[in-house]
Amino acid sequence: MIIGVPKEIKAQENRIAITPFGVENLANLGHTVLLEHNGGVGCGFFDRDYEKVGAKIAASSKEIFSRSELIVKVKEPYAQELDMVHEDQVMFTYFHFAADRELTERFRDTGATAIAYETVQTSTGELPLLIPMSEVAGRMAIQDGAKILEMSRGGRGVLLGGVPGVEPATVTILGGGVVGYNAAKIAAGMGANVYLLDIDVNRLRYLDDIMPMNVTTLYSDPVTLRELAQRTDLLIGAVLVVGAKAPKLVPRSVIKLMQPGSVIVDVAVDQGGCVETCRPTTHEDPTFVVDGVVHYCVSNMPGAVPNTSTRALTNSTYPYVEKIARWGAEKAMQDDPALLQGLNIYKRQITHTGVAEAFDLEYVNPLTLLK
Repeated sequence: MIIGVPKEIKAQENRIAITPFGVENLANLGHTVLLEHNGGVGCGFFDRDYEKVGAKIAASSKEIFSRSELIVKVKEPYAQELDMVHEDQVMFTYFHFAADRELTERFRDTGATAIAYETVQTSTGELPLLIPMSEVAGRMAIQDGAKILEMSRGGRGVLLGGVPGVEPATVTILGGGVVGYNAAKIAAGMGANVYLLDIDVNRLRYLDDIMPMNVTTLYSDPVTLRELAQRTDLLIGAVLVVGAKAPKLVPRSVIKLMQPGSVIVDVAVDQGGCVETCRPTTHEDPTFVVDGVVHYCVSNMPGAVPNTSTRALTNSTYPYVEKIARWGAEKAMQDDPALLQGLNIYKRQITHTGVAEAFDLEYVNPLTLLK
């Protein structure tokens, strides 16, 4: 199989979808890997590193898209990339379709196959290709939030961990999944007063057992959120509904209760955000202010640490890439139920319920379409 890896074009996105290790393995299996010139420079991998292990370097993304059977990326395709996608192609990347109707419909109309990292799901409910980036984003949410709380960044001028004689900041985290767990761990380690909210009581019991004493677990409901908002310095949105648009759990009325200079980091922004006032931002222009509260809503947070993120992501994605290359997408999905869960668009049909429901589009069971 010919596997194409284009350079990412999203603003400040320096990750790449494969490392030299992956290229070497695929080349040894007899596959051809086309890598766009300088595609890995941003995360510390150079063309020579890839060429030494068997990659072919392509001069442009146009060459990648025209020649490849499987396109492996990190982020969703942009308009100029969609113009190059062809019907018999498979694309494997983060799509987050439920947050973008135009992307969904445009990709569907190409006739190509979309397998989304974020909805690959095991029988136990784990999201193996979302977990590594959720771990990065959860940790970064606190790191970035702590900086934005500084007055020079528009914040209240509060030190997250406080000092002897001065109370630490209050951090409220919505969602006790991978993002929320990692955010709570870092915030607690920095000495903040942390409130971790979720609606899964069993998950709360587990988190309560493993978290340090400065983390309080609470059942998430509107009354609790309103009460916490008034004393929260840093609010982290860490809510996920697999493949679907994030629920708006923080209405503007709650934001108005927060103190001026408080900070919101909405990690759920790539699925539409769980904060009513959220809108996607970039690493170049990461924040905006609503009702005196600073919002940080960068939709590719792990892109700021591309070396770590690329290694963490490809450790998890590579086995699936190899499986698709070895058997072809259809057989690979039939043999691996987790990979089948990743199928979002196939033969111009929406094959994931979360995506279909987001835009009231028809859902088709993928098993009725696969050969």
